[in-house]
Amino acid sequence: MAHLSEETTARARELVGLYPHRRSALIPLCHLAQEQDGWLRPEAIEEIAALVGLTPAEVLATATFYDMLHTEPVGTYMISICTNIACMLRGADDLLSHAEESLGVAAGGTTTDGMFTLEEAECVADCGRAPCVQVNHRFFGGLTADSFDTLVEDLRSGRLAADVPPHGTLIRVRRNGGLRVGTSTGEVASSTATEAGEA
Repeated sequence: MAHLSEETTARARELVGLYPHRRSALIPLCHLAQEQDGWLRPEAIEEIAALVGLTPAEVLATATFYDMLHTEPVGTYMISICTNIACMLRGADDLLSHAEESLGVAAGGTTTDGMFTLEEAECVADCGRAPCVQVNHRFFGGLTADSFDTLVEDLRSGRLAADVPPHGTLIRVRRNGGLRVGTSTGEVASSTATEAGEA
């Protein structure tokens, strides 16, 4: 019995069709499977391998190389607190300590309800609003202990559901084309997208 849903499988086949070589779709397919489950389950890895003509071991080797792909369960919300230099100078270490105490987990851990995974991150490229946090790759900057607690409560209550989708969903825009090279001028045109909601 297939693990990936019919919709996910259909989207996966569409993605494979965007590339001249099936294996080039590997990382997008991993993101797609992670969107379904929140992490890359072994069953999903096997199905991805079959779709791109690789072994499950090759898919796993690729997935474990990238921080954005998870081969073990993570929370619905992945909270990444930047502790790089700009954020560190503006209190990121204190913010991380507060987050650990507030959530009841150390960095790298997941709350018992499965709602939040906390991690310490290198620069997340929002230095102008240090200390900054990413939640499922959405940015929140200039956080204090109080505003962090408000953020967590807003996530827990669903008040930010329109802005922060569950872990695994990178964007809410679906690709329906790849790069196209013009036949006469050699110009490269970017892909088009069908908007399925806000990014």
